[in-house]
Amino acid sequence: MPELYTVAFKGNRREYYYNTFYHSLSPKEHVIVQADRGEDIGLLDKKIITPIDFSDKDKPRSILRPASEEDKRNLELNRSDEEKAWKQTLELIKKHNLEMKLVDIEYQFDRNKMTFYFTAEHRVDFRALVRDLASEYKTRIELRQIGVRDEAKRIGGYGVCGQQQCCTSFLKSFDPISTADARVQGLSLNPSKISGNCGRLLCCLKYESEHYSETRKKYPEVGEKYITPSGSGIVDRINVFEDYMVVKLDSGEEVKVYGRDIKRKERKQTSFFSKWREALNIDKSE
Repeated sequence: MPELYTVAFKGNRREYYYNTFYHSLSPKEHVIVQADRGEDIGLLDKKIITPIDFSDKDKPRSILRPASEEDKRNLELNRSDEEKAWKQTLELIKKHNLEMKLVDIEYQFDRNKMTFYFTAEHRVDFRALVRDLASEYKTRIELRQIGVRDEAKRIGGYGVCGQQQCCTSFLKSFDPISTADARVQGLSLNPSKISGNCGRLLCCLKYESEHYSETRKKYPEVGEKYITPSGSGIVDRINVFEDYMVVKLDSGEEVKVYGRDIKRKERKQTSFFSKWREALNIDKSE
């Protein structure tokens, strides 16, 4: 079975590729890979040890060969031409009066395709722009609308934690995130505290959300009354990681109660129909 690698491309894009032709490869070297109707170039990221079951649709393409010095020079030429195309593209966008923000331009290594990434609030009719770009650059043109999270991923940057953005370093997809994920962890709902560089909720809010939800199920709600061996009080706070809650007694003293010592209150389970019968005083035998 050929070795499986991840290959990194411009804009922090990463994809899986098989070493089908069993080349001798080293991490962080440039390789030529199969692409859509041609070839592309990327940086060998890492070898995947754990087997991955791919569907026929998502089956990885092949690494064709290690990049030569000439290939690397062509890559530099592509990057230079991408920068030159930026100003020209902005002028064409203005000419056609399109409400869109250009994010990035990327040549496929063999220059058989040129991709323009942009963001926009609404759907954009860019057919006239595509015609002008195809006439100017004499290659296949693709305009790809992306979201603000994808924009942040392509640009890169560092989060409030001081580490490289998750979407830049390892995330392959974006899971739905809501303020409920922040609320269950007891975090401030101040947007400036829980938003990333993209302006959306931090991706890391999702990492521990499930653990918090599962752990907190065995605890009473904060503010709820609770009786301890030392007396009754109010649940003041819950420490999920050390698995205890702090109960503030009526005397002002604080007592730790660990999860293993919490006794669940038994609740009588009654169905809607039993409550309905009881309210209407209907005998079950009727």
